[in-house]
Amino acid sequence: MRYRPLGRTDLSVSELCLGTMTFGEQNSEDEAFAQLDRAVEAGINFIDTAELYPVPPMGETQGRTESYIGNWLADRGNRDKLILATKVAGPGDWIPHIRAGKARLDRANIETAVEDSLRRLRTDYIDLYQLHWPDRETNFFGKLGYEHPAEDDSVPLLETLRVLDDLVTAGKVRHVGLSNETPWGTMRMLQLAEQHGLPRMVSIQNPYSLLNRSFEVGLAEIAIREQCGLLAYSPLAFGVLSGKYLNGARPEGARLTLYARFDRYSSGPAEYATSAYVDIARRHGLDPAQMALAWVTGRPFVTSNIIGATTMTQLESNLASADVTLSEDIVTELEAVHTAHPNPCP
Repeated sequence: MRYRPLGRTDLSVSELCLGTMTFGEQNSEDEAFAQLDRAVEAGINFIDTAELYPVPPMGETQGRTESYIGNWLADRGNRDKLILATKVAGPGDWIPHIRAGKARLDRANIETAVEDSLRRLRTDYIDLYQLHWPDRETNFFGKLGYEHPAEDDSVPLLETLRVLDDLVTAGKVRHVGLSNETPWGTMRMLQLAEQHGLPRMVSIQNPYSLLNRSFEVGLAEIAIREQCGLLAYSPLAFGVLSGKYLNGARPEGARLTLYARFDRYSSGPAEYATSAYVDIARRHGLDPAQMALAWVTGRPFVTSNIIGATTMTQLESNLASADVTLSEDIVTELEAVHTAHPNPCP
């Protein structure tokens, strides 16, 4: 396992990060413990979660993922060896169970969210605290065609940063990051931090995969020039890039089989592109999922690639992607598919 700097901090994170959003829904606590143990054994020191998790988000299970991780940390006694990341939810009428449907990125909400996460995680500090999505109306979660709101009642970015600054000063948060953010939001946050002496965003967690390379337009340059690297989520596009859903297949127990709502990567154009990517992998004797993961991990603006699994077999395969090196010929073929089928799932 290789390690990379987390922004301009003194922390180094593993190039693979263990995503945990299935803990508490598709994975039991025992299974979560087993995944965490195996990930650490493989050299992963970076764990990502959120107050929202597990998914699909429901009031009955909300916070369970953090609780599983907290129980594991307490049992293993290895908190000081790990870099723990979690997130505070932004506003949304689809999460009425989080703070009575009034979640915002303001002082009251963020302070409450941090205290709840610390309690569930059974720790007194969070290494990386991320804004799960913007408070304002903008493009994220696959939305295309920006429409500026007639009235903008969003929490000012400076207000949010000042709250985060207080949490850093109090020692409850070490560093802060963004998620599902736009180029404007990222640069504005960096500018405000510099102008007012506030915490600087060290990372941005956005979707990125062979089926969704929209991060490259605007954000990739920012990630490199500003040292605010990408924490890539959905690098396998909900498992689609493994090829297991091709030709209408719906394996028993798989996410898209269980939850029809997760259709972001299931369009006709996505099917064509996925089939082409899987063909490249098989012609070169590679596992399609490992090839897709290795490609993401190797991008110059990626700080860490967030892998997720529901079975130990999947986890082992994901971990093995760290040992896969893609030849120039393979990369050239991947680029040709992207040219023919650009960003079918933004």
